[in-house]
Amino acid sequence: MNAFNGLLREAMIVTATIALPVLAIAALAGLAVAVVQAATQVQEQTLSLVPKLLCTGIALACFGNAAMHLLAGLFTDAVRAIPQVVAG
Repeated sequence: MNAFNGLLREAMIVTATIALPVLAIAALAGLAVAVVQAATQVQEQTLSLVPKLLCTGIALACFGNAAMHLLAGLFTDAVRAIPQVVAG
């Protein structure tokens, strides 16, 4: 059970590590677009979506390699922990 709990804890940490930078960049882009929309009073839906989409894509491109390395390490740890998880 301890092996499973450790693996679950590691999976949550890896998930947060991967998601947090991308979500933070998307939130900052959304905030910047909201300020510009409030200042100019232009309420166009595509104007708010496109910058967030572009920023998210750029963030994924920048952090994707590191995310894949983290996921590969998690997968390796999960495969190594199979005997301990099955044994209980």
